[in-house]
Amino acid sequence: MSVRMSLLAILDQGPCYGYQLRAEFDRRTGSTWSLNVGQISNTLERLERDGFVMRGDLDTEGRVYWEITEDGHAEVAAWLSSPVERGTGTRDELAIKLAIAATLPGVDVAAVIQAQRTASLRQMQELNRAKYAGSSADVAEELAWSLVVDSMIFATEAEVRWLDHIEDRLRARPRSDREIGLATERPRRGRPSKSVMQP
Repeated sequence: MSVRMSLLAILDQGPCYGYQLRAEFDRRTGSTWSLNVGQISNTLERLERDGFVMRGDLDTEGRVYWEITEDGHAEVAAWLSSPVERGTGTRDELAIKLAIAATLPGVDVAAVIQAQRTASLRQMQELNRAKYAGSSADVAEELAWSLVVDSMIFATEAEVRWLDHIEDRLRARPRSDREIGLATERPRRGRPSKSVMQP
């Protein structure tokens, strides 16, 4: 998630100070992603270094108002008009955990999958409860919040379907076809073993 671009897009609406940016971010995302003021300060300093924002005037309470530059306006326009790039590799902890568990001798992968499914279904119930309890007097804020919550619900539903899919695939294979013992050839430092390299 690009905190940097989100804050810059908020500044595109007008000058803000740090805590105000945090409140605006929370208001627009339903407080589903926690930002601390230190993170915002660091992000603003990097944006300033890159020429996208500049420090404005201090108010009577000593708060620094940050203002977007012309380069910052262009950066926001480019961000909003371009798709989010998905990486080709995965750093998804659950995918890696299940891939490792499925190949380890003696691991009850069905139990690992069931534990995750139970947690995912519980999360989906909580998200659905939150969705129906989250009505706000401000229609725009409610819409922004529901967009984020809907995304989380759909992602959780997809995770449950994926777990079902994995379970079906593993049931169709005998353990001996998927378990991997340690390689006997020891790789040299910095060079993967030929036996573990992908074709």
